[in-house]
Amino acid sequence: MSASTSLSFFSSSLFLSSSHNKIPKLTSFSTTKPQYSLKSLSISCQVATLPILSFTGEKIGETYLDLKSAPPETARAVVHRGIITDQQNKRRGTASTLTRGEVRGGGRKPYPQKKTGRARRGSMRSPLRPGGGVIFGPKPRDWSIKINRKEKRLAMSTALSSAASESESVICVEEFGDKFEKPKTKEFIEAMNRWGLDPKEKVMFLMMDVSDNVGLSSRNIGTLRMLTPRTLNLFDILNSDKLVLTPDTVDYLNSRYGVDFEGETDEDDEEDDQDETEETEGNENADAAD
Repeated sequence: MSASTSLSFFSSSLFLSSSHNKIPKLTSFSTTKPQYSLKSLSISCQVATLPILSFTGEKIGETYLDLKSAPPETARAVVHRGIITDQQNKRRGTASTLTRGEVRGGGRKPYPQKKTGRARRGSMRSPLRPGGGVIFGPKPRDWSIKINRKEKRLAMSTALSSAASESESVICVEEFGDKFEKPKTKEFIEAMNRWGLDPKEKVMFLMMDVSDNVGLSSRNIGTLRMLTPRTLNLFDILNSDKLVLTPDTVDYLNSRYGVDFEGETDEDDEEDDQDETEETEGNENADAAD
């Protein structure tokens, strides 16, 4: 085996023989501060060209996604923080167990201390006995965590731009809400086949408005998710194999997550109100469990 080149205490010159442990004399000390180069972590922009398909599966044009994206050094951390925040804020925090002091009964000593040949016991509600308390069991708590609004939006745009950068992972389909005269799952699967989508793969549709016939035709497909801008979330983006957009949703994503977006919108206020409502409900559930 080749000798390790990593520095350790045993490979230091202080632990070598006397012929090697010659310590050089320190002649002078440098008082100048070291100069560190700061790497720029600016937000980049990724442009992805998407084909526009007709309802029959023919290519009728092209469009583009121009979204903000976190730099490669921090993209993974930003998306990870966003998905952890979403999943953790969904926890109700109502799990509760009883300790040995909260379990009913167990006030009488089950049998005498001595002269029985058995192990000594002071209560039948010991955690070591069936029906006893739980050691270090869960108690109601608040699991919600905070995330900055800009960071949450950057995580969403980074996930979308990452999905759009992969070839044939994102397609754009013309509006097809009026193409279904009645709910028919078979017709929706045929349309997916014309668009090059496998019904067995995880597909996410993002539409501005889902008609009743489209929703009823697609809800029996277990691997399909039909979302609107209000229900768009990081988990479904990362969990899907293909993303299907419409021209209106492409314009919406470019306006909300693109480089031209500045300031706050009414949807941000609605999201904050929704987050506050979920947090309040979680706290009330935790208080009720107490």
